[in-house]
Amino acid sequence: MKQIKPLTGIDLLQKVGELSKEAKFSKEEKAKACGYYTKTKNGVERVNMMKFLNALIDAEGIELDSSSEGQGRGGRSASYKISVQSNGNLLIGSAYTKKMGLESGDEFEITLGRKHIHLKQVGIMDESE
Repeated sequence: MKQIKPLTGIDLLQKVGELSKEAKFSKEEKAKACGYYTKTKNGVERVNMMKFLNALIDAEGIELDSSSEGQGRGGRSASYKISVQSNGNLLIGSAYTKKMGLESGDEFEITLGRKHIHLKQVGIMDESE
């Protein structure tokens, strides 16, 4: 296989899409076909998987190096979406509770709607009251 310049951006996404449709290529074969490999002095080809995966992340526009906005350690940021867990629970993460200034022991009254849940903090006057 002739060494090609590693693909990036939309070219990379298109090539990976084509390879995914054509046949069952391994991720290493896809990386190599997109130019993410080098040849050693002995002529052995080595696939650069990390560079390939990073290029895919960049091409998709996924930002992994976002700042933590002064919140100390990194962690997840609030996506404002949650999923029902396999045990039926809904978990509201600390990103939301920190943003709201909630503390351990704060209590809420739950009101169920057709497809929504309304939480009202116990002991806090609502603006409509």
